[in-house]
Amino acid sequence: MGSRAESWASSEGTRASMRSNRPRDTKPELALRRAVHALGLRYNVAARPLPAVRRTADMVFPRIRVAVFLDGCFWHGCPAHHSVAKTNADYWAEKVRRNRERDLETDRMLREAGWSVIRIWEHENPVEAAHRVAEAVRAIRASRAFGKGR
Repeated sequence: MGSRAESWASSEGTRASMRSNRPRDTKPELALRRAVHALGLRYNVAARPLPAVRRTADMVFPRIRVAVFLDGCFWHGCPAHHSVAKTNADYWAEKVRRNRERDLETDRMLREAGWSVIRIWEHENPVEAAHRVAEAVRAIRASRAFGKGR
């Protein structure tokens, strides 16, 4: 990273706040993973579903090709909870727009490669979201088991 004089942050406080944001193991991620684990499912954490593509899913079920993304309301532009930045608004609006565009591209690439994609907002109840994940995983496992028995 460049010197502080080159920083895009609007202030030292903003820069410090942004640097403290965790790339993984956030409270919503940990809550979702605990809830999915409690339902008896096992998964990989913070893995690339497609190794050649620099996109990391929060939870990956590699054998059945399911990728789970837990999207932050601010970073991914949640229609219900996204708040517009008060400082440096143009920068953040463009950042969120690019994130949403990248999310759509990621979903498309994964689906084209035979993956199922589950997107969960950080504000969702982790137990309810875990049940959605479990339903999808079990349905895919069942459909593949049924296909093998034919």
